[in-house]
Amino acid sequence: MTENELLKILKEHDQEHVVDMYKKLDEKGKKKLAAQIARVDWSMISMAGHEEMKQKRGKLEPLSALEVSEIEKNKARYEEIGIDAIKAGKVGAVLLAGGQGTRLGSDGPKGKYNIGVTKDLFIFECLINNLLDVTKKAGCYVPLYVMTSDKNHEETVSFFEEKNYFGYERNFVKFFKQEMAPSVDFNGKLYMESEDSLSLSPNGNGGWFYSMAVTGVLDDVKAKGVEWLNIFAVDNVLQRIVDPVFVGATLDSGCVSGAKVVRKADPNEKVGVLCLEDGRPSIVEYYEMTDEIINSREPNGDLSYNFGVILNYLFRVDKLEKIMNEKMPVHIVEKKIPYMAADGTYVNPEEPNGYKFELLVLDMIHLLDDCLSFEVVRDYEFAPIKNKTGVDSVDSARALLQKNGVEL
Repeated sequence: MTENELLKILKEHDQEHVVDMYKKLDEKGKKKLAAQIARVDWSMISMAGHEEMKQKRGKLEPLSALEVSEIEKNKARYEEIGIDAIKAGKVGAVLLAGGQGTRLGSDGPKGKYNIGVTKDLFIFECLINNLLDVTKKAGCYVPLYVMTSDKNHEETVSFFEEKNYFGYERNFVKFFKQEMAPSVDFNGKLYMESEDSLSLSPNGNGGWFYSMAVTGVLDDVKAKGVEWLNIFAVDNVLQRIVDPVFVGATLDSGCVSGAKVVRKADPNEKVGVLCLEDGRPSIVEYYEMTDEIINSREPNGDLSYNFGVILNYLFRVDKLEKIMNEKMPVHIVEKKIPYMAADGTYVNPEEPNGYKFELLVLDMIHLLDDCLSFEVVRDYEFAPIKNKTGVDSVDSARALLQKNGVEL
């Protein structure tokens, strides 16, 4: 893209303030900013402030799950199927670790947060320990792909190196950066982070597979013969990763994806719920639910929309490749966005002042033909760390880790 083409695009999209900033830069700065502008998805930016462009939901219906009681009856068979797939090198794991520990009072990667009491115990360490349980049982290592972001990549890689990969075989670990998306004010004007950089943030957990492809990491997946990827979030320290029973049950079901779910603690719990939308698997977020959906019950008294997702999914790689270039819904989120003003001062707002654009992994489910809803016991597999204290906090996660015999 030539400089004239670049400036024309900015003017066409009413971004003259960026044009003014660009013209003041030296050649190095212009090159950096131009590279960022070239990657901007203007169709996404145009959605800012337009409620009518947001995703419209189809007809929602409840989706039952493979419940704990049924899983227990077939556990040995499921585990055998899963172990065989792991031994054959058909299963890999993807850790979504692009976020910071800001809400925990930390400036570093969230996975670096120390939740130990009498000794050091880092979130990353908890997750690797959980994965090591499986590799010991299978007698082989599982390829692990760690998604970072521009904000925390170097610090994450350095931390794994410093801690000697927490005992995991480093040759089976690869890091890749998540794609970034620009932030805008409520009028759709691009925010600047500095004179030569847009205000960029990770584009949501739904961009993980595309990021694997554009960074070349997907080539490693194919070279290793990995057919299934288990993706999981960094903040649930109890989750079982590449769980052989989950893997086996999904393969046995014939489904192209699987999702671990827990029964809702109460009708108003703030979790997304696995359901059907226009006959295909989907996830409805808690803030999208009507009172009718929230309180709907089955004849036996159970909630109709009863199974909340915990961001632990299993996907068939070949099916992901087919949907990779399909247009996923963009979620527009109001956020407090620090930015550099026109006079060069740095502004750190106390209230939401614009939009960030995110792709969510839950939308990938709806692009696939089917999904096994796999119930797990909350107290044994769900200890999210969202806050420093209170609900879903460091304190609640510590209590659950101790309940599961983890020394803190």
